[in-house]
Formats: sequence, structure tokens, C-alpha cells
Amino acid sequence: MTDLLYTEAESDLRAAVRALLAGRADPVTLPARLETPALHDAELWRALAGDIGAAGLLVPEKRGGQGASHREAAVVLEELGRAVTPAPYLTSSVVATETLLALEASDAVDGLLAELAAGRRTAVLTVPLTTGPGTPVPADGTAGAAAGPAADGTVTAVADAALADVLLVPRTDGLYAVDAADATVVPLTPLDLTRPLAAVTAAPADAPGTRLADADAARAAVRRGLLAGAGLLASEQLGLAEWCLEEAVRHTRSRHQFNRPVGSFQALKHRMAGLWLEVAGARAAARDAADALATGSPEAPLAVAVAQTYCSRVAVHAAEECVQLHGGTGMTWEHPAHIHLKRAKADQLALGSAGHHKDTLAHLVDLPAPAR
Repeated sequence: MTDLLYTEAESDLRAAVRALLAGRADPVTLPARLETPALHDAELWRALAGDIGAAGLLVPEKRGGQGASHREAAVVLEELGRAVTPAPYLTSSVVATETLLALEASDAVDGLLAELAAGRRTAVLTVPLTTGPGTPVPADGTAGAAAGPAADGTVTAVADAALADVLLVPRTDGLYAVDAADATVVPLTPLDLTRPLAAVTAAPADAPGTRLADADAARAAVRRGLLAGAGLLASEQLGLAEWCLEEAVRHTRSRHQFNRPVGSFQALKHRMAGLWLEVAGARAAARDAADALATGSPEAPLAVAVAQTYCSRVAVHAAEECVQLHGGTGMTWEHPAHIHLKRAKADQLALGSAGHHKDTLAHLVDLPAPAR
């Protein structure tokens, strides 16, 4: 039977990441930094990625990484989700890194992997944030674009592209590594300001880049990167939901009406108890997805689909309850509850909507959806 409990090493990693974030990225200070240059802290990223070694958890030691697994990366994402930390960990250290790990070893691939693992550079796969595992990726990275491929190869809603040093660009003949300075990156205004979006144009004529793989290998690598990203996104959603529940409990204990804590009112106790059960279920689903990815289980796509279908809903519900149980305070810009709600809503569409994952789940268990 799979052991989903946290190991001692995972608990130690959690303690190190939480201590770092408590000193550099406390959610209480986040609202004041939202629209300032201080939002994205380069020193914090260097400490997390390089000093703690979180960026290289998925990379084998012989290729310059820590030789850990998706379980350890999931722990990091839980803590980043709790604090809604503005850092390109999911996009660079998970999706882009896992995409590169799926490619055949070469000087270009191994050199870039070593740079990412050390935290010296960051990379982003140039597909829209909403692209889920199994979604076809047409030429020039225009995955899932509702209106079809842009004429100039522009890809919209690419997460963390404005923070990346390298862009991994799917093209007709394969996957290319393009220096971000050679591409056109136009920032967009997202709902969640802590995960910036951008429109990226990396046409071959202007940004040829280095070819890393042929078309078939590129498609398989992109699928693997998106699957790992969706699976570990569930851990970010879990961490976010846990913080929202804990913050709601803390506030209702300290807030008094009629000379008693509002948290002692039966209606509120029932709401928080129900939310606790949802978070416990989300923990089991997220841990199962991380373990399936870590062990290379053939059931990994199924575990990921279940985790995303469930955890995305729980994160949104937890954030909504946090806002509502704080009363008027929860509706203010100064309280971080609204930031968690925006991240939860954005994550609900990231790397595939719940509907996408439900369709995947139905296909995997041979239970087709009713005809529309």
C-alpha cells in the first residue's frame, strides 16, 4: 500500500521553506507589495532555488540536481501556496524542468537543466497557462488557442514569461530553447497579480533559438511537463486551502460578538468542520498525485485528473469561506484573503480546467460523458 504520510526529510524541507517564507514572504505583507517592484523578490528566489536547493529537486544528481522526487517538490509547493508566493517555481522548476527531463540527453539540454537546478536561470514553456495535459500543442506553441494559431506565432497568457531567462518554444519541427531577450514579451493584466501573464512572440526569424528535440519527442516532453505541473499544482492548491482554513479559525476565535467568540456559534462551527473534511480529502488526493508522479506509476494520469478535479474546487471554496468568515475585514485590500481567492480562481483554470480533467478521468476509466 502506498504511504502518503510525510517522511522526516519532507518535514525538514517544509520547515526550511516555511522559515524562509516567514521572514521574506509573509502573506500579511503581500497586499502592500502587490503593485510594486518588490513583489518579485530576486533574493528570495535565489535563497529558495539555490540555497535550499528547491529548484533542483526533480533533477537527478548526475545532471546537477538534488535527486529528490515529486513528493519533495509537492511539499515546496504546499508552502508556496500557503503564502501565495510570487515565484516561478511551478512554471520553471516543475513544468519546464520536467519537459527537459523527458528529452534525450545532450549538451544543450543538460547545460540548461544544470542552470535551472542551481537557480541561476529560469525557464518557461510557452503555452497558455490554461493548457492541460493531453491538450494538442499546435505549431509554434499556440496550444489550445480558441481562435487558432496567431499569424505571427504569438502565444497569449504564458505564466511567468516576464520573469524567465529562457523560453521553451514548441514549433512545427520540434522544441527550441530561445533566450527571452530575443523574444517579444508583452505583460498582460491577470486576475492573480502574483503569477504574471504575458503574450510571447518568438518567431523563428527573429528568435531562432537552439533546437532541443524533434517534433515527436517535443510532443511527448510537453505532455510530461504539463502532467507533472497539473499534478503538483494540486499541492499548491492544498497549501492555499490549509492557510485559508487556519486563518478563518484563528479569526473566529479572536472575534467576539454577544460576549463570545463568533467561532463558537454552531452555524460557523459546522462550516469550518465541513471545510476541514474537504481539506483532508484534498491532502489525500494531492499526495496521491505527487506519489504517482514520483514513482512513475502508470496510474499517474488518473491520479492527476482526480487531484485536479477535487483540489481546484476545494481551494476556491476555502478561499471564499475565509473571505466570508472574516466579515468586512475579509473584503478589504489590506487583508491577504482576497489574494488567496484570486490565486485559487486562477488555479482553477491553470493547466486544465476541472471540466478538462473530468473528461480525462471519464476516458481513463472508460466512462464516457453523456452525449451533448
